[in-house]
Amino acid sequence: MSDAQSSADGDALEVSVPSDPLAGHAATAYFWGHVAGSGDVSDDRIEVVANDEASAGVLAAVAGGDLERETTTRDYAHDTSITRTEDEYVLTIDADDGESGLLGRSGALGLPVDGRGNYRFGAFAGHERELLRGLLEGCGTVCFKSSSGTVGISFVHDDRDLLAFARELIADCPVDAPTGDLSETSSGGYWFGVDDAAAPDFGTWLYEDCEETGLFAPSRRRKLERSLEQADAYDE
Repeated sequence: MSDAQSSADGDALEVSVPSDPLAGHAATAYFWGHVAGSGDVSDDRIEVVANDEASAGVLAAVAGGDLERETTTRDYAHDTSITRTEDEYVLTIDADDGESGLLGRSGALGLPVDGRGNYRFGAFAGHERELLRGLLEGCGTVCFKSSSGTVGISFVHDDRDLLAFARELIADCPVDAPTGDLSETSSGGYWFGVDDAAAPDFGTWLYEDCEETGLFAPSRRRKLERSLEQADAYDE
């Protein structure tokens, strides 16, 4: 294994990553969760987008590639009349010019992706929390709902099957966290949310002990912590 340096909340952390980015490991589970949530895999390229510079650095440490910062404006998934502009960090991993191909494989089918573009996560059994954390940071949202004084955690993606898989991961996690049904968004994708009453316990479990591995987006964790604090103040 090799160690990579990552910055979280201003502190340098050592992130342990395996030599094989397809090995069953917490870091690879986090990476492929991100790829599934906000990435694209083809025969000669992997491209994944992160909103947090530190987590983008971790993704690059796991699988290599070129990292670029971009500013993007896009529609809000639940209401296309609202747009938001934010910095994004795009990691691009191209196939090698030699015979090793993409991450040492000859094509996308050698990666945890099947012929229809669906993801296969069996290699990451035992690292479901990191996989789910990568998915949340790739295609999820965390917010404070001022109308009800609760924390909202939801997942949004164009791939219905991927969201169904995320619901299964949540159902199997050690925290009781019921989820709503899959629904269509106004932008044509799908979404589901964790029940508001369960969101604090689920969010706390998801980021528990994450500093020990460095496999998290500091900005997302701060958003969760602020939302939890607002909810506690609302109850008072």
